[in-house]
Amino acid sequence: AAGLERPQVVSHAQQALNYTLFDCKWVPRSARLLCLGSAARGSGLLQLYELRGGRLALLREIEKAKPLKCGTFGATSLQQRYFATGDFGGNLNIWNLEAPEIPVYSVKGHKEIINSIDGVGGLGIGEGAPEIVTGSRDGTVKVWDPRQKDTPVANMEPVQGESKRDCWTVAFGNAYNQEERVVCAGYDNGDIKLFDLKTMSLRWETNIKNGVCSVEFDRKDVNMNKLVATSLEGKFHVFDMRTQHPTKGFASVSEKAQKSTIWQVRHLPQNRDIFMTSGGAGSLHLWKYEYPAQRSKKDSEGAEMGVAGSLSLLQNVTLSTQPISSLDWSPDKKGLCVCGAFDQTVRVLIVTKLNKV
Repeated sequence: AAGLERPQVVSHAQQALNYTLFDCKWVPRSARLLCLGSAARGSGLLQLYELRGGRLALLREIEKAKPLKCGTFGATSLQQRYFATGDFGGNLNIWNLEAPEIPVYSVKGHKEIINSIDGVGGLGIGEGAPEIVTGSRDGTVKVWDPRQKDTPVANMEPVQGESKRDCWTVAFGNAYNQEERVVCAGYDNGDIKLFDLKTMSLRWETNIKNGVCSVEFDRKDVNMNKLVATSLEGKFHVFDMRTQHPTKGFASVSEKAQKSTIWQVRHLPQNRDIFMTSGGAGSLHLWKYEYPAQRSKKDSEGAEMGVAGSLSLLQNVTLSTQPISSLDWSPDKKGLCVCGAFDQTVRVLIVTKLNKV
């Protein structure tokens, strides 16, 4: 009987593409999604699809000079729905999808490829200014306010003498009021760094001994609660971000999901204790985090330290022979999800029974 209540991952629609897909995102408040990547001739492609029954209809295709690596709607209003992208040339561009020929904002943000992008302050998510964070192979993490031209509002780079590490992933969090905001960044050598944008300082760092492929807070617009970090070697870590111990940092639990790289983690927008990881073997794993009876305790010195919870695997499914490199839940329809894989296919999935877990 328990098996019947488990969520099922159902493939609803899929579309073969003739280019390398790097990222896919739902367009908020619509049945549309964006796919972006690199065409065979080395240019960038942005495609807009609409879900019509069990198929995806191509509405628009836009070619750009440089391959597009990543995108976010997070720093825009629901009315505008401008889309920000990072490309292989280190450019941050913001596009009006109604008139996508020329970007509404453009800056040469980095010397090398922008690997990861995130937005906050838009879509009614997170307090404070609309901001975009970019992480690049050049080793820097930069925060941009689209209302301010050319210069970032924050620039986190290696200190003098420190070797630059390839930044693979960035995420906003803690944006629950006008003042507070953090950025988490993960690097190719296993470093995870938490930058406090209020104090403009490094608040915490750790190393998970393996390249950090994806980091995400369970919600951006709450007092920092949980952070998931996935790695190159099939392991992921869930940090309880409520209690920071002076020396030990944050409590965490880790899980080895599979033998191959975990490319992405995405939390279900309607339930922050459920999240999906996507793997190098073409598989998706759906997880639930269970909180411990008490989330903190005192150590022998009387300092508060966090207590990690536990993880349960709700479902897993293999969809592709190639890595699933991008993943996005619909912000509007619970259980609707899109993923892109290196088999040059975009898939729309429906995850059932999420209200039962």
